[in-house]
Amino acid sequence: MAHNIGAARLVSLNVGEPVAVAHGSKEVFSGIFKKSSQHAHSLSFTGLQGDGQGDTVHHGGADKAVCVYFEQRYSHWRELFHRPFEYGAFGENFTLSDWSENDLCIGDIVEAGEIRLQVSQPRQPCYKLGLRHQLPELPELVQKQGYTGFYFRVLREGVVRAGLEFAVTQRHPARKTIMEANRIMYTDKDDIQGIRELLAVQELAKSWQDQLGGRLKKLLQEGQGGL
Repeated sequence: MAHNIGAARLVSLNVGEPVAVAHGSKEVFSGIFKKSSQHAHSLSFTGLQGDGQGDTVHHGGADKAVCVYFEQRYSHWRELFHRPFEYGAFGENFTLSDWSENDLCIGDIVEAGEIRLQVSQPRQPCYKLGLRHQLPELPELVQKQGYTGFYFRVLREGVVRAGLEFAVTQRHPARKTIMEANRIMYTDKDDIQGIRELLAVQELAKSWQDQLGGRLKKLLQEGQGGL
Protein backbone atom coordinates (compact mmCIF):
# COMPACT_ATOMS: atom_id res chain seq x y z
CA MET A 1 0.00 0.00 0.00
CA ALA A 2 1.37 3.41 -0.98
CA HIS A 3 1.73 6.05 1.72
CA ASN A 4 1.32 9.81 1.63
CA ILE A 5 4.48 11.60 0.60
CA GLY A 6 5.91 15.09 0.78
CA ALA A 7 7.27 17.22 -2.05
CA ALA A 8 10.19 16.37 -4.32
CA ARG A 9 12.60 18.63 -6.18
CA LEU A 10 13.76 18.50 -9.78
CA VAL A 11 17.44 17.96 -9.02
CA SER A 12 18.40 17.81 -12.69
CA LEU A 13 16.60 18.51 -15.98
CA ASN A 14 18.20 16.41 -18.71
CA VAL A 15 17.81 16.61 -22.49
CA GLY A 16 19.54 15.16 -25.56
CA GLU A 17 18.87 14.62 -29.23
CA PRO A 18 19.45 11.10 -30.67
CA VAL A 19 23.00 10.15 -31.65
CA ALA A 20 24.47 7.17 -33.48
CA VAL A 21 26.06 4.54 -31.24
CA ALA A 22 27.88 1.33 -32.20
CA HIS A 23 25.98 -1.87 -31.44
CA GLY A 24 27.98 -4.90 -32.56
CA SER A 25 28.60 -4.57 -36.29
CA LYS A 26 25.92 -1.90 -36.83
CA GLU A 27 24.93 1.54 -35.64
CA VAL A 28 21.74 2.37 -33.79
CA PHE A 29 20.27 5.76 -32.95
CA SER A 30 19.56 6.48 -29.32
CA GLY A 31 18.36 9.43 -27.25
CA ILE A 32 19.74 7.93 -24.04
CA PHE A 33 22.70 10.34 -23.92
CA LYS A 34 21.01 13.06 -21.87
CA LYS A 35 22.88 16.03 -20.43
CA SER A 36 21.87 18.25 -17.54
CA SER A 37 20.47 21.62 -18.62
CA GLN A 38 20.26 24.83 -16.59
CA HIS A 39 17.86 26.44 -19.07
CA ALA A 40 14.07 26.61 -18.96
CA HIS A 41 12.49 24.16 -21.44
CA SER A 42 8.94 24.08 -22.69
CA LEU A 43 7.14 20.79 -22.06
CA SER A 44 4.44 19.72 -24.51
CA PHE A 45 2.11 16.72 -24.54
CA THR A 46 4.78 14.77 -26.44
CA GLY A 47 7.92 15.81 -24.57
CA LEU A 48 10.56 18.40 -23.77
CA GLN A 49 11.90 21.01 -26.17
CA GLY A 50 15.47 20.04 -27.17
CA ASP A 51 14.95 16.37 -26.43
CA GLY A 52 14.38 13.41 -28.72
CA GLN A 53 14.28 9.62 -29.09
CA GLY A 54 16.10 7.44 -31.58
CA ASP A 55 13.48 4.68 -31.48
CA THR A 56 10.07 6.34 -31.68
CA VAL A 57 8.27 2.98 -31.74
CA HIS A 58 9.35 2.03 -28.19
CA HIS A 59 10.09 5.48 -26.77
CA GLY A 60 8.27 8.79 -26.67
CA GLY A 61 4.62 9.49 -27.44
CA ALA A 62 1.92 10.80 -25.11
CA ASP A 63 2.18 7.93 -22.56
CA LYS A 64 5.96 8.33 -22.37
CA ALA A 65 6.33 12.09 -22.72
CA VAL A 66 8.78 12.39 -19.80
CA CYS A 67 11.20 9.76 -18.51
CA VAL A 68 11.91 10.09 -14.77
CA TYR A 69 14.56 8.59 -12.50
CA PHE A 70 15.07 8.94 -8.76
CA GLU A 71 18.08 10.66 -7.23
CA GLN A 72 18.24 8.14 -4.37
CA ARG A 73 18.86 5.24 -6.79
CA TYR A 74 22.13 6.75 -7.99
CA SER A 75 24.01 5.87 -4.80
CA HIS A 76 23.10 2.19 -5.30
CA TRP A 77 24.53 2.06 -8.83
CA ARG A 78 27.60 4.16 -7.93
CA GLU A 79 28.48 1.76 -5.11
CA LEU A 80 27.78 -1.34 -7.19
CA PHE A 81 29.87 -0.35 -10.20
CA HIS A 82 32.36 2.07 -8.57
CA ARG A 83 31.74 4.79 -11.12
CA PRO A 84 30.31 8.31 -10.92
CA PHE A 85 27.02 8.02 -12.91
CA GLU A 86 26.03 11.66 -13.39
CA TYR A 87 22.36 12.72 -13.41
CA GLY A 88 20.83 11.84 -16.77
CA ALA A 89 22.94 8.65 -16.91
CA PHE A 90 19.80 6.51 -16.99
CA GLY A 91 18.39 8.40 -19.95
CA GLU A 92 15.90 10.28 -17.79
CA ASN A 93 14.57 13.77 -18.45
CA PHE A 94 13.78 14.45 -14.80
CA THR A 95 15.96 13.41 -11.86
CA LEU A 96 13.72 13.74 -8.78
CA SER A 97 14.75 13.93 -5.13
CA ASP A 98 13.10 12.20 -2.14
CA TRP A 99 10.66 9.89 -3.94
CA SER A 100 11.12 6.32 -5.22
CA GLU A 101 9.22 3.56 -7.03
CA ASN A 102 7.64 2.69 -3.66
CA ASP A 103 6.08 6.14 -3.30
CA LEU A 104 4.36 6.98 -6.58
CA CYS A 105 1.40 5.08 -8.01
CA ILE A 106 0.10 4.54 -11.53
CA GLY A 107 -2.43 7.29 -12.21
CA ASP A 108 -1.13 9.70 -9.55
CA ILE A 109 -1.31 13.35 -10.62
CA VAL A 110 1.71 15.53 -9.92
CA GLU A 111 2.09 19.30 -10.35
CA ALA A 112 5.16 21.53 -10.60
CA GLY A 113 4.91 25.21 -11.46
CA GLU A 114 2.49 25.46 -14.39
CA ILE A 115 2.73 21.82 -15.50
CA ARG A 116 0.46 18.95 -14.53
CA LEU A 117 1.61 15.35 -15.04
CA GLN A 118 0.32 11.82 -14.51
CA VAL A 119 2.26 8.63 -13.74
CA SER A 120 1.56 6.32 -16.71
CA GLN A 121 3.90 3.30 -16.40
CA PRO A 122 7.26 2.09 -15.09
CA ARG A 123 10.19 2.53 -17.41
CA GLN A 124 11.25 -0.63 -19.28
CA PRO A 125 15.06 -0.46 -19.49
CA CYS A 126 16.35 -1.54 -22.90
CA TYR A 127 19.77 -2.70 -24.11
CA LYS A 128 20.76 0.89 -25.00
CA LEU A 129 21.18 1.66 -21.30
CA GLY A 130 23.83 -1.06 -21.25
CA LEU A 131 25.40 0.32 -24.45
CA ARG A 132 25.71 3.80 -22.99
CA HIS A 133 27.72 2.55 -20.00
CA GLN A 134 29.33 -0.49 -21.64
CA LEU A 135 27.58 -2.58 -18.99
CA PRO A 136 25.40 -5.05 -20.92
CA GLU A 137 24.08 -6.51 -17.65
CA LEU A 138 22.72 -3.15 -16.42
CA PRO A 139 19.20 -3.23 -17.97
CA GLU A 140 18.46 -6.63 -16.44
CA LEU A 141 19.78 -5.56 -13.04
CA VAL A 142 17.63 -2.41 -13.12
CA GLN A 143 14.60 -4.55 -13.94
CA LYS A 144 15.38 -7.16 -11.28
CA GLN A 145 15.83 -4.57 -8.52
CA GLY A 146 12.70 -2.69 -9.58
CA TYR A 147 14.79 0.51 -9.68
CA THR A 148 13.40 1.37 -13.09
CA GLY A 149 12.11 4.90 -12.82
CA PHE A 150 8.91 5.64 -14.73
CA TYR A 151 7.11 7.78 -17.31
CA PHE A 152 4.82 10.79 -17.00
CA ARG A 153 2.12 11.74 -19.47
CA VAL A 154 1.53 15.49 -19.67
CA LEU A 155 -1.94 16.74 -18.66
CA ARG A 156 -1.07 20.45 -18.79
CA GLU A 157 1.79 21.90 -20.82
CA GLY A 158 4.17 24.57 -19.57
CA VAL A 159 7.75 25.55 -18.86
CA VAL A 160 10.03 23.52 -16.62
CA ARG A 161 13.49 24.07 -15.19
CA ALA A 162 15.80 22.46 -12.63
CA GLY A 163 14.94 23.29 -9.02
CA LEU A 164 11.16 23.16 -9.44
CA GLU A 165 9.21 21.61 -6.57
CA PHE A 166 6.93 18.66 -7.41
CA ALA A 167 3.88 17.72 -5.36
CA VAL A 168 1.34 14.91 -5.66
CA THR A 169 -2.01 16.69 -5.94
CA GLN A 170 -4.18 13.63 -6.53
CA ARG A 171 -3.61 10.05 -5.41
CA HIS A 172 -5.05 7.34 -7.62
CA PRO A 173 -7.54 5.34 -5.49
CA ALA A 174 -6.12 1.95 -6.59
CA ARG A 175 -2.73 2.85 -5.04
CA LYS A 176 -0.74 0.55 -7.34
CA THR A 177 2.86 1.66 -6.90
CA ILE A 178 5.48 1.65 -9.65
CA MET A 179 7.29 -1.06 -7.67
CA GLU A 180 4.13 -3.19 -7.57
CA ALA A 181 3.66 -2.78 -11.33
CA ASN A 182 7.29 -3.89 -11.81
CA ARG A 183 6.70 -6.94 -9.61
CA ILE A 184 3.77 -8.03 -11.76
CA MET A 185 5.50 -7.34 -15.06
CA TYR A 186 8.93 -8.82 -14.30
CA THR A 187 8.87 -11.07 -11.21
CA ASP A 188 5.51 -12.69 -10.48
CA LYS A 189 4.47 -13.03 -14.09
CA ASP A 190 1.67 -15.51 -13.42
CA ASP A 191 -0.04 -13.49 -10.65
CA ILE A 192 -3.48 -13.47 -12.30
CA GLN A 193 -5.14 -11.44 -9.53
CA GLY A 194 -2.30 -8.90 -9.55
CA ILE A 195 -2.51 -8.55 -13.35
CA ARG A 196 -6.28 -8.05 -13.17
CA GLU A 197 -5.95 -5.37 -10.49
CA LEU A 198 -3.28 -3.52 -12.44
CA LEU A 199 -5.30 -3.72 -15.67
CA ALA A 200 -8.24 -2.19 -13.79
CA VAL A 201 -6.20 1.04 -13.52
CA GLN A 202 -7.38 2.73 -16.71
CA GLU A 203 -4.57 5.29 -16.50
CA LEU A 204 -1.95 2.55 -17.06
CA ALA A 205 -0.21 3.18 -20.41
CA LYS A 206 -1.69 1.41 -23.43
CA SER A 207 1.51 -0.57 -24.15
CA TRP A 208 1.36 -2.08 -20.65
CA GLN A 209 -2.38 -2.68 -20.91
CA ASP A 210 -1.77 -4.57 -24.17
CA GLN A 211 1.20 -6.57 -22.86
CA LEU A 212 -0.44 -7.58 -19.58
CA GLY A 213 -3.82 -8.17 -21.25
CA GLY A 214 -2.17 -10.62 -23.64
CA ARG A 215 -0.40 -12.37 -20.77
CA LEU A 216 -3.63 -12.68 -18.77
CA LYS A 217 -5.45 -14.20 -21.73
CA LYS A 218 -2.66 -16.76 -22.18
CA LEU A 219 -2.58 -17.64 -18.45
CA LEU A 220 -6.34 -18.16 -18.39
CA GLN A 221 -6.22 -20.37 -21.49
CA GLU A 222 -3.39 -22.43 -19.99
CA GLY A 223 -5.34 -22.76 -16.74
CA GLN A 224 -8.41 -24.05 -18.54
CA GLY A 225 -6.27 -26.49 -20.52
CA GLY A 226 -4.81 -27.89 -17.30
CA LEU A 227 -8.19 -28.67 -15.72
